[in-house]
Amino acid sequence: MDAAKKKTAIDALNHIMELELAGVVRYTHYSLMVYGFNRIPIVGWLKANATESLAHAHRAGEMVTLLGGHPSLKIGALLETEKHDIGDILRESFEQESSALAAYNALLKLVEGQSVLLEEYVREMIVNEEMHLDEVNKMLRRPGEIEPFAG
Repeated sequence: MDAAKKKTAIDALNHIMELELAGVVRYTHYSLMVYGFNRIPIVGWLKANATESLAHAHRAGEMVTLLGGHPSLKIGALLETEKHDIGDILRESFEQESSALAAYNALLKLVEGQSVLLEEYVREMIVNEEMHLDEVNKMLRRPGEIEPFAG
């Protein structure tokens, strides 16, 4: 991989790291704002997602250093919507996961044919993000709905 492509890949990985770190903060915040009868399993799910986002951020940072770059200290956008209904939280989560998936797909386009290691890493992350997005999508459907959530 030439120097220009490596720099572009490092920038894309740092962007992913920032998105994932924002996910840690969002999911942690959401887990504190859930009330009601179903609180315990939902809070557990949100905490697990915060932990997963941190692991994803760490992996992106490892790829940055593998390429000789410097991991970002920034965190992606954090907007407080003041909406804490579980449906609102899930819709915001859907948007967050969609942004992360788009960032991973953009990285794949950059590294295809350039690095097997980076290709394998990003393909694995795309699978993880697509599965998580599907999970959120199913949670946003009403019981009995077959059609995917439209967003």
